[in-house]
Amino acid sequence: MKFINNLDEISQSEHLILQPEDSSEMDLIDQLASDPRVQVLDQIKSQIAEWIKLSNPKVTFSKDALKDEVNKFLKKNGSQYGNWVYYPWRNTLVRILPQAEFIEVRTIRNKYKITEEEQKTLSTKKIGVIGLSVGQSVALGLAIERVFGELRIADFDHVELGNMNRIRTSLVNLGVKKTTIVKREIAEIDPYLKVTVYEEGIHDDNIEAFFCEDGKLDLLIEECDNIKMKIQSRLMAKSLRIPVLMDTSDRGMLDIERFDLDSNLPIFNDKLKEFGPENLLLDNFDKKQKQILGAILDFEKLSERAQISIKEIGKTITNWPQLASSVIMGGGICTHLSRQILLGHQVKSGRFYVDMDEIVK
Repeated sequence: MKFINNLDEISQSEHLILQPEDSSEMDLIDQLASDPRVQVLDQIKSQIAEWIKLSNPKVTFSKDALKDEVNKFLKKNGSQYGNWVYYPWRNTLVRILPQAEFIEVRTIRNKYKITEEEQKTLSTKKIGVIGLSVGQSVALGLAIERVFGELRIADFDHVELGNMNRIRTSLVNLGVKKTTIVKREIAEIDPYLKVTVYEEGIHDDNIEAFFCEDGKLDLLIEECDNIKMKIQSRLMAKSLRIPVLMDTSDRGMLDIERFDLDSNLPIFNDKLKEFGPENLLLDNFDKKQKQILGAILDFEKLSERAQISIKEIGKTITNWPQLASSVIMGGGICTHLSRQILLGHQVKSGRFYVDMDEIVK
């Protein structure tokens, strides 16, 4: 690692994972820890204690016995055991377990709903998320369950106050790019996860890289507002045989498109058949955009309040309404289905509704 002479040289958007056994990185750890602006959080003993307990599930340790085991562990493995993570946006240095032990402890409560072998399989998968409203909830769900090895996130927008009816974030993040917020949140949950950011969103010049650079996506989760990009991303996914998920957050409307199983499957589960061949959908697009949106949403099947809201766009409101409860639920549903698809479990294509008002009626 290149030695950093000044904290101002550290990128504010990237966290650093520092290993004490590397002398230059140890120098940087010391430099950061001695800076009065940097908060140092060292809870390595509690993490080691947790790892010891989880590694010995048949043993009930007393408080003193566990403390002795931790001390023995550090004596054997060295007082510098573990890694340090520096979060520049927080000016905080945190000591954590090495990667293998960290992952084992952090995912232990997944077992056996997710087996160890399944967890290893998921760690090899690449997922793309376009759009970070519902997409934020999906991305965080995927990260918390550790459903991927790499996550590619794309959104050109910044957080505004009006987004905070459904995006879980802080007022201090107003004006910050949505991609930056999601990447930071995931880094603070699990710094070992790889998150690749497309902060300009997806467009003609980068769509191929988003889908294919450093390995093809295994799954696309499409949650953007741009109707043209919804179509374009599906056509790309279909050509590459990549499955697609989309949650629309009204009546729990969910589209599953298993292009990996059927490369002839019509996009949007054939909701756009009236507009002719798929390869011509983007021709003269502006003239038919509203009609295409109506067909995608299946207007008559929207909730009554969603129908009323859509009719008010451009009159009393400016955009499609979404509620936090629906967005969070959609994030959970997409996380669950992503795991099922990536593990090869049976998940069929189609449009489905998880409508709580109907289910509990």
